[in-house]
Amino acid sequence: MKITFLSVIAASTIFFACATKSSATSTEEKPKAIQLFNGKDIKNWTPKIRLHEAGENYANTFRVEDGLLKVRYDGYDEFNQQYGHLAYNSPFSYYLLRLEYRFVDEQTKGGEGWAWRNSGAMLHGQDPKSMLKDQDFPISIEGQLLGGNGTDARTTSNLCTPGTNVVIKEKLFTPHCLSSTSKTYHGDQWVTADFLVLGDSIIQHILEGEVVLEYNKPQIGGGSVEHYDPKQKPDGKILNSGFIYLQSESHPIDFRKVELYDLLPYKNDKAKMEKVIATILNDKTRL
Repeated sequence: MKITFLSVIAASTIFFACATKSSATSTEEKPKAIQLFNGKDIKNWTPKIRLHEAGENYANTFRVEDGLLKVRYDGYDEFNQQYGHLAYNSPFSYYLLRLEYRFVDEQTKGGEGWAWRNSGAMLHGQDPKSMLKDQDFPISIEGQLLGGNGTDARTTSNLCTPGTNVVIKEKLFTPHCLSSTSKTYHGDQWVTADFLVLGDSIIQHILEGEVVLEYNKPQIGGGSVEHYDPKQKPDGKILNSGFIYLQSESHPIDFRKVELYDLLPYKNDKAKMEKVIATILNDKTRL
């Protein structure tokens, strides 16, 4: 989504304070990771690209090559604001999502300046089948992914809010985007981004074991989404579950891992939830 220059909030400790400093080890109970990307195909995913119907993978935008899930534009004459989103076919509510991504090559012709090395993970998103043909973005919470230009600072794991708002420090946050406190990742290096999503209670963006952005009570509202079905936007509705999307905004990007730990079984057991999250984040074999 489009970048706006807003003040950042201070980095927070992880929701469960023991998560990165705990003595928990890999021997603690933890759920098995669900590989949303199986390394072979996108049969469990639904593409939704602006100006095209849900399910149409226009110009083979989303593809699997060399074991990587790639976003490419070699079939486009011009980008023409054909923002694309690839939705996993099952919704989730309580989970830890891990992405490994890298930006590559050059931006395609017609892409906006703000979309250079720009992609995202959409959280608590609407059903892709409910998106209209001309809709630009799913109503969702976006974990914005950005790459650096080799010189200037440019944070990643930011927040953008197409058709949504969140609460930060007990105040409703209504601007469209908010920068995280992350460092800049330049070039074509692989970056690992974690998103801890616990229904509507808290969402944290985590890089290298540090929380770089935190908010809660995600809800439908605000603007920055166009040509949607009004029935899909009841402003004020709290979002506690939804679909996960990967984004196409005109710059090529690769994903080599998209995995999810389902935390819903621990929803009513805070102590066990703490241990599970700590174990997942401290598992060095996942890095």
